Amino acid sequence: MNNKLEALIDHTLLKPTAQKSDLIKLCEEAKKYNFASVCVHSTHIDLCQSILAGTNVKICTVVGFPLGANLTQVKTTEARFALERGAKEIDMVINIGALKDRNEALVFHDIKSVADIVQTHAAILKVIIETSLLTEEEKILACKIAKKARAQFVKTSTGFSGGGATVEDVMLMKKYAYPLEVKASGGIKTRAQALAMIDAGATRLGTSSGVEIVENKESDKAY
Repeated sequence: MNNKLEALIDHTLLKPTAQKSDLIKLCEEAKKYNFASVCVHSTHIDLCQSILAGTNVKICTVVGFPLGANLTQVKTTEARFALERGAKEIDMVINIGALKDRNEALVFHDIKSVADIVQTHAAILKVIIETSLLTEEEKILACKIAKKARAQFVKTSTGFSGGGATVEDVMLMKKYAYPLEVKASGGIKTRAQALAMIDAGATRLGTSSGVEIVENKESDKAY
């Protein structure tokens, strides 16, 4: 197994049908392979916290997911509750419609408000820009706003909008969001895909196929 690769994986389970047994399995796998984190909905934080206590595996949760159209106050409240319950990383979805309207002030305020709360908890904020819904110009603008708002990462996708990570998008985001890091997420099912994203500049991978990737197996699971 490739320890470096394992340490870049956010072992992800965001399906609405996820049950307790699925979450237990996710966490046990994360402990076994020493993944960077488990990425789950906030309602599962307590369960994951109890299983992962005493390990290096962090709990990542999502905010404004998957559409990003929540009020900023809702996103900040959601983030605060998650952090208080033990989450160490927050993956938030931007207000996509506002970005497409070029309402930069709203998009910045939305991200910065969550970033401020995340920073008070010494946690990490990853900003999901949902690349499959954006033009290249919009992707660049989203990266610049996330950087200005002092996030730590930009992330390609939720995996719920008909498109996932591409090498080209990772390279573009790496260029325009620097020094922010890039999380590639959505549709990463194989070791070859994972390595291609890393080669393009990703320093974190969001996938539900982490076990298959580190064991060099193929997977037909959806994100």
